[in-house]
Amino acid sequence: MALKAGDSIPKPDGEWIGAIRRHLLDWYDQNRRDLPWRKNKDPYRIWVSEIMLQQTRVDTVIPYYERFMAHFPTLKALAQADEEEVIKAWEGLGYYSRARNLHSAVKEVVEHYGGEVPSDPDAISRLKGVGPYTAGAILSIAFDRPVPAVDGNVLRVLSRWFALGEDISKVSTRRRMEELDRQLIPEERAGDFNQALMELGALVCTPQSPTCDTCPVRGECRARKEGIQEELPVKKKGKPPVPARVTFGWIRKGDRVLLHRRPSEGLLAGMWGLPTVDHPPEESSPGETLKQTLADQGLTVELGSILGEMEHIFSHRRWYVTLVEALCLGDGGSLPEDCRWVEESEVTAYALPNVYRKAVKIASETPEGIQGRLF
Repeated sequence: MALKAGDSIPKPDGEWIGAIRRHLLDWYDQNRRDLPWRKNKDPYRIWVSEIMLQQTRVDTVIPYYERFMAHFPTLKALAQADEEEVIKAWEGLGYYSRARNLHSAVKEVVEHYGGEVPSDPDAISRLKGVGPYTAGAILSIAFDRPVPAVDGNVLRVLSRWFALGEDISKVSTRRRMEELDRQLIPEERAGDFNQALMELGALVCTPQSPTCDTCPVRGECRARKEGIQEELPVKKKGKPPVPARVTFGWIRKGDRVLLHRRPSEGLLAGMWGLPTVDHPPEESSPGETLKQTLADQGLTVELGSILGEMEHIFSHRRWYVTLVEALCLGDGGSLPEDCRWVEESEVTAYALPNVYRKAVKIASETPEGIQGRLF
């Protein structure tokens, strides 16, 4: 029976802890994946990998990581880059605030720590974008400090090892798990132990259908002994993404396309994309609100046809997008600061979020050019 919130967890004895360490580390030594951030213990390389791996699968991250590190092989190289260059190198990974926070933090490391990633828990935890997990991962993997690094994989493994039925989405549960993990980490191989825990969760102790028969610590797992491993961990379901209808404008003037930079706060903050407006339910003709919004900014356009429709899901939003073409009338000058005309061939040189990259692809692949259409 799984332990609930408030139940006392039997304190692991030395023999149980020893068996966990021995079996897990032996398994890790034989089964660890050959990942690019495991080539050495450079704290900068580890830091970049951990930021990229937040909410993103390992297989997805690898090519982005290798490309990013080729651009910025050292912490100082990243600190000296401008934001546009950093965002472009991050393009396609999403959650762009991660890249901005990393960029800001490495500049702080250069300014206040001589370009060396601090090994002090308090100092590293004060860096922008470095939470308890990221701090623990860097400190343990790069500096071999016995500090917990509890991510989703580790929460799942520990829930099953201790048969703990608390909701892992709660902060109180995470803190409890960190304290349990702290008792298990061996001082001599802290980084390897933390990575082994993550690796076990990724490869064996998976969310559905864990392969318990091949698990190196199956003999120590309390959930398996009780036959409740499939029921754990307990996690409250999040709210579904809020639906929203939006209109993108593929606005042309000659060979140029209008790009718009989104506000500095909110969804896709500060990113370049196509002009975007909410699509009111009462709007009968897609693009009318877009046309009026541009007119309010001093830009007169004539609407064309619908180039395509698509759906894009963010963590908390689901966009239903209508892509509308339009032709700029007049000279197209006097643009607001957050807009600019760009040669169509140069649009992809900008760091565009995936949703806009998909829209640009649709527009660019339209068989007939906008100038050949009747409006």
